[in-house]
Amino acid sequence: MNIEQVRDFTLSLHGVTEDQPFGDDNITFRVEGKIFLCLWLGDGKCDVCGSTSRFACKLRPDRNEELRDRYGAVTPAFHWNKKHWSDVYYELLDTDLVTALITESYRLIVSKLPKAVRVKYE
Repeated sequence: MNIEQVRDFTLSLHGVTEDQPFGDDNITFRVEGKIFLCLWLGDGKCDVCGSTSRFACKLRPDRNEELRDRYGAVTPAFHWNKKHWSDVYYELLDTDLVTALITESYRLIVSKLPKAVRVKYE
């Protein structure tokens, strides 16, 4: 996947909005105001895998550990809580896995919404 495909897929999920609260070098994606993915647009500083093509997504801690053990292109998120967030170097991974991780992050955030709000997404 390329950066536009990641953005288009993420925005295709129900109720997703985007903004840039942290500056011009990233886009955050939210559902009901809660961030679930941050897409890096920066200049390559702080890259672990020598690639700027990455996003940070929120996943369950056990899932983050599993993914990091299995894929070198999934690392602890640089500017986020490393227990709950991972950096995903999406150009180094299969498209199906990338879309699955985006969807998993989205669903995790939706599952934490108040029941009255969550009904819109089920």
